[in-house]
Amino acid sequence: MDASPSSTPLSARPIEPEGKVYDRAFYLLCGGTVLFMASFGMLLPELPAHLAQMGGEQYLGGIVGMFALAAFLSRFLSGRIADKAGRRKVMLIGSAVTAVAGFGYIVATSIVAFLALRFFHGLSTGFRPTGTSAMLTDRIPKNRRGEALGYLGVAGNAGMASGPALGSWLTVEWGIEWMFLASAVLGIVSLLFTWPLEETLPDARAVRAADLNPFKGPLIDPQAWPAAVVLLPIALAFGVYLTITPDFVDHLGYVYKGSFNTIIVVSSISMRFIAGRMSDRYGRIPMMLAGTILLFVGMALLGAAETKTVATIGGLVYGASIGINMPTVFAWTADLAQPGRIALALGTMLMALEIGIGIGAV
Repeated sequence: MDASPSSTPLSARPIEPEGKVYDRAFYLLCGGTVLFMASFGMLLPELPAHLAQMGGEQYLGGIVGMFALAAFLSRFLSGRIADKAGRRKVMLIGSAVTAVAGFGYIVATSIVAFLALRFFHGLSTGFRPTGTSAMLTDRIPKNRRGEALGYLGVAGNAGMASGPALGSWLTVEWGIEWMFLASAVLGIVSLLFTWPLEETLPDARAVRAADLNPFKGPLIDPQAWPAAVVLLPIALAFGVYLTITPDFVDHLGYVYKGSFNTIIVVSSISMRFIAGRMSDRYGRIPMMLAGTILLFVGMALLGAAETKTVATIGGLVYGASIGINMPTVFAWTADLAQPGRIALALGTMLMALEIGIGIGAV
């Protein structure tokens, strides 16, 4: 029987496999994830044109590349910090960075400042998703892990669906400065959603100087390498998608560039509702194989698209592949992780995401 929230802290409450696993903490995690993903996702459709107007058209690959580089480098530390100092601290750092970055874009008027800010902003995704996934894994029994991570992915996709659409609308109707301001506000609210969460890591301590020293302690978890290798080509395709989509949808005649991204994200959300649970039942590897096949079909359709109809079909298939692959690879990584190294394993796996996105972007 579930313990009363008033008598037992959230972090100390046992979670039974057949009991209630979706409680207040789960919804705060998901709500914060929606806001965080919308905060940085809303920028993606409009940043290429913004950088081109600044005279930096030859640096368009840096929009995603600098962001991914920072996220990759920060994962060497974020997993270790999350496993030693706690998941909540890492999440708060990520939300704070994305809020500061939103304000920064308003005043970054040179190409150098803009690209430096993209690097700084990338630290947010190096921290927040690692802490969020680790905290959720702490709270959910193994036989419900894929299901819960699938629902967390729904939250992330909801942010990625609403963010670009909102960002494009704000830019067209009010100007890009209002879009940057909205990004900062969403980052702040995601931090407020995270603040009430109680730490799930037993004996979490303060962050120490040694945690920030890359030469002290493990930086990666070799147990996560199989999942990282599988994720790499998936991330490569996503990096290509992020870089070419703004010009691609403009060529096809979309006025609100974020609307095409919404098609893909809605498809991904729909698949995530069932894919995580299916991976719990049928296994991680069979689901990854199915998702990878859909990935190649979707990318082939997008590459051949000359009309909105073909692009929409390709986007739906590609989105479905993401909806299968991402919750499955997260759950698989958590399955592979050694005790006490869940965040480190998740960070290791996510490094492959940043490498693939970075390569795909250029």
